[in-house]
Amino acid sequence: MRVSRLYTPLPLNQGQTIGLDDDSGHYLRSVLRLKAGDAITLFNGDGNEFQCQVDEVTRKSVRVALGQRQARSVESPLHITLGLGISRGDRMDLSVQKAVELGVNQITPLLAERCVVQFKGETKPQRWLHWQKIIQHATEQSGRTVLPGLSAIEQLANWVGHQQGLKVFLDPYAQTSLAELQPDGMKVTLLTGPEGGFAGQERELAQAAGFIPVRLGRRILRTETASLAALAAVQMLWGDFK
Repeated sequence: MRVSRLYTPLPLNQGQTIGLDDDSGHYLRSVLRLKAGDAITLFNGDGNEFQCQVDEVTRKSVRVALGQRQARSVESPLHITLGLGISRGDRMDLSVQKAVELGVNQITPLLAERCVVQFKGETKPQRWLHWQKIIQHATEQSGRTVLPGLSAIEQLANWVGHQQGLKVFLDPYAQTSLAELQPDGMKVTLLTGPEGGFAGQERELAQAAGFIPVRLGRRILRTETASLAALAAVQMLWGDFK
C-alpha cells in the first residue's frame, strides 16, 4: 500500500510528536482521510523525510509521531530556473505543476506585453499563493524532498538582467537548437513567453541580457507545451534523464 507524503513547514525531529498546522491537519483528516495508527511520510523541504504514524485525529487537531529520519534526494544535478510567461487559468497551473515534476528548482511568473492575464487588487497575491500550493502538492506527489522556489511575480524586462548560467529563450523561429549548447556550471535558465509570445522589444531585451533564442523542433508549440518540452529536453541532455 502506498504511503501518502505530506509537506509541513514545521521543524521535524525523530522521536517527537507534533501537532500539524491547520492546513496540513485538514488535508490529512479531510482529503487523505487518515486515522490514528495509519502511516504517513512527512518532510519539510530540508532534504530529509520521516516515516511517521498518525497519533491522534480530532476535529480540532491532528498529531503525528515522527519515526526514522531518512536523507533522500531525487534532485537533478542540473539546476534549472524557469521564467514563465503568465498564461490563463489551467494552462498556468499545468505548467507550474509539471515543471515541479520535471525537476525545476526556481520558478518566476513573468508579466509580459502580450500577457492575457491582468491582475487587479488582491488577485496577484491570491494567484501567487495558489501557485505555491500547486508546487507543494506536486512536490509531495513526485517524491521530492526539496520544494522548488516560487519568486514574486515580476516584469519580464526586469527579470532578464539578473539571471545566471546558460540562458535561453524559446523562439519557434530561431536557428539554434538546445543540442548545440552547453550549460554553464550546470545551471540553465529557461525563458518561455505567454500565450501571445514575445513582443519584438522583449526579444531584444532578452538577447541583450545574454539569452540565446532556441527552437524546439519545426512546429509551433503552445506556451504550456513549450516550457515542459524544454524542461524535459535539458534534463535529457544534461540532467538526470540521460
